[in-house]
Amino acid sequence: MIEYNKLIFELSIEDRIGYSLPDTKFNNYNISDLDEVFLRVDNPDLPEVSELDVLRHFTNISNKNFGVENGFYPLGSCTMKYNPKINEEIANSRNFKRLHPLQPIFTTQGAFKVYYDLQKILSEISGLSEFSLNPYAGAHGELIGLMIIKKYHESRGDFHKNKIIIPDSAHGTNPASVVVCGMEVIEIESNERGRVDVDFLKETVSNRDDIAGMMLTNPNTLGMFEDDICKISKLIHEAGGLMYNDGANLNALLGKVRPGDMGFDVMHINLHKTFSTPHGGGGPGSGPVGVTEELSDFLPNPRVKKMDDNFYVENSDEAIGQISSFYGNYLVSLRALIYLLTLGKENIKYVGRYATLNANYIKNALKTVYELPISGNCMHEVVFNGLINKENDVKTLDIAKRLLDYGMHAPTIYFPLLFSQAIMIEPTETESLQTLDEFINIMHKIAIEAKETPDKLKDAPTRTPIRRTDEVFAAKQMIFSYKDYLNYIDKRDN
Repeated sequence: MIEYNKLIFELSIEDRIGYSLPDTKFNNYNISDLDEVFLRVDNPDLPEVSELDVLRHFTNISNKNFGVENGFYPLGSCTMKYNPKINEEIANSRNFKRLHPLQPIFTTQGAFKVYYDLQKILSEISGLSEFSLNPYAGAHGELIGLMIIKKYHESRGDFHKNKIIIPDSAHGTNPASVVVCGMEVIEIESNERGRVDVDFLKETVSNRDDIAGMMLTNPNTLGMFEDDICKISKLIHEAGGLMYNDGANLNALLGKVRPGDMGFDVMHINLHKTFSTPHGGGGPGSGPVGVTEELSDFLPNPRVKKMDDNFYVENSDEAIGQISSFYGNYLVSLRALIYLLTLGKENIKYVGRYATLNANYIKNALKTVYELPISGNCMHEVVFNGLINKENDVKTLDIAKRLLDYGMHAPTIYFPLLFSQAIMIEPTETESLQTLDEFINIMHKIAIEAKETPDKLKDAPTRTPIRRTDEVFAAKQMIFSYKDYLNYIDKRDN
């Protein structure tokens, strides 16, 4: 029987060929004319397999993957919503894919119209004056936003303003971005409502002149809306700082509230989350950064502008510089524009409503068996703290692994770090009532199993291609290549 779990190198058989290429003008090229520094000493270590071997190998690997098209994918703080196929169809058009950023600009006016129109729509959605689509991802957008804040203070001669306030519930990329930008973090604790403690914040900023700004996700990572946001913005602005909005959770607010109206001066938006591009595994992504009019000159180069009916590129000496190749991830921007135009301004207002409705439906259906550390209505996601009944020492990891046996992807676990057994569930607006009910029923079944047959959870998953992995060992014994794998096998067997 063929072993489909083998690596492609293990399927390799000497002298097996999977290609047939015609002769080219390079066949007679005299290799001795090349400088030795460009020549290989050994042939590349590639598998020798037939075309059919390759096809079967990668088809079987793809069948082991799980995505939103396979089943429910409630990964909290990730907004793994369904991506309409019209987005993919248009983005795959040769008219877009075969453009090159070094073409004469008069030949790419359509592409620049995509950029320009998307920038304007994002400004309208966010309440901010201008956007740059150049950042490649959310964390990249964070860094760019912080660079703009830093440049703003330096332009005013306030070089001492180097402290950024961040709540303890923030994404881990927030403090990392602050450090990379050369500034320092001041962490503030959440209150019992899971929101920023305004009194503590007021005490933190009082009599200080080194506050550069505050990074805040709203709704926050606990899924709660920061209902004191106007007070928070006022405190930061009175301290001479700027407000930065981590737009990771913008999906909950679409069509209802604009960050710019809350007092935010800078924000990034995850196009790959909120505006429907397939993501995960490192990409593709896009993290446009928007700013108020006062900060617009600091946006990174190049900037797409319009005069009359023509689009052109502008570079500014006041900008923070160029932070990406050309104009960012074009096809992600294209997908986002298609998604927004498909919804239209009439329907975008329903995105946040249905995302919030779905999350609260799950919250109320599960709060009798899963511990709910923060009461009250949530927004787009809900955070539980493991099972209420903890008598059999069933952990959140066990619950997540058991969900895989039922054909559903696990939610985000052990984040945010405020709760030891955190389970963060974000259903998004694209899931139906039937799917939500199926998930709720499975979660109740798992709660019963945890009480009556806990070993089922502790042994899970049992129906997946790979059983439960030793994640600590995997982190310590990293295998990046086939040679690493062979060395590991040799050590294990000897």
